[in-house]
Amino acid sequence: MPDPIREQVLRNYEVFQEKLSSLVATHGGKFALMRDGEIVDFFDTVRDAYVAGQNLFEKDALFSVQEVVGTPVDLGFFSHALPQQPI
Repeated sequence: MPDPIREQVLRNYEVFQEKLSSLVATHGGKFALMRDGEIVDFFDTVRDAYVAGQNLFEKDALFSVQEVVGTPVDLGFFSHALPQQPI
């Protein structure tokens, strides 16, 4: 049985990595809210991106957040698609 959270995270991360070099120049230091392999928007803080994801995707809460930096960063809790839970 497919795991929708895992699929969402992997798809978003793959697309993010493909676009990262161009994103660093335009959105470096921001946090990208992603869903279905698309960047939805950029935010100044990881919390802002997470809250926006919860509000936009409240039905299934399938989204991920990635920091736009030149080297990979594990945001732990925030770098994974999450089931709907308040922080």
